[in-house]
Amino acid sequence: MNVKSYIYSIVILAFVIAAPVLSAQSKQKSPSASGKAIPPTAFKHCDIGNPAIAGTVKILTDGIDITAGGADIWGPKDEFDFVYIERIGDFDLAARIESLTAANLYTKAGLMAREDMTPGSRHIFFQVFPNNNPRNNNNGGFEFQYRRVKDSLMKAVYPKSSAGTPEFPVAYPDTWIRLQRTGNNFTGFYSTDGKRWKAYTTYTLVLPSKIYLGLAVTSHETAKPASAKFRNIEEYKQ
Repeated sequence: MNVKSYIYSIVILAFVIAAPVLSAQSKQKSPSASGKAIPPTAFKHCDIGNPAIAGTVKILTDGIDITAGGADIWGPKDEFDFVYIERIGDFDLAARIESLTAANLYTKAGLMAREDMTPGSRHIFFQVFPNNNPRNNNNGGFEFQYRRVKDSLMKAVYPKSSAGTPEFPVAYPDTWIRLQRTGNNFTGFYSTDGKRWKAYTTYTLVLPSKIYLGLAVTSHETAKPASAKFRNIEEYKQ
């Protein structure tokens, strides 16, 4: 074999070895820098789980304000206010949370993909807390929660560290949150400017192609409401 043929063979072999890796990487959808705004009027609204304090929604030209009661989004059933659209297949939804009042240390607001409107529905919930105070297994403002089995206890993916400087801090009004679906893989991203995104985690949950997607808020206090201001609600091209 001459030198030229030898080099050519090495190049072909390297391509064959690398091809599967490149193919796998190409299937991973990284977040783009900008999206297309969703008109706030496109969203519907309802309470899930019959909270003692009914939720109220204010539709603005640049976003949505939600005031909600609810015991929690946790355990085997949820109580919260849900502002949603219906989506089929993959999606990539982002929003800036301008503010979140602290009715409780565990008051929550975020983006949810939900199978149905029952209190014990399976779902993915990427959410924020009112501040960065330490919580159970969490020293950040973000948390990724899910209910894998209908009417069963929820679980959470916590930050890598529950001590020290928060890896995922909230910094209102510059707190951006994002939930992306690729097949049955759900990824949460966070950002402080809506351009540079950092992945929190990816979790696999087999949900129907058609789901309810939107903004969820619970006060974690049955007798006290919490309010969240969502702005820059956008969908990103898949």
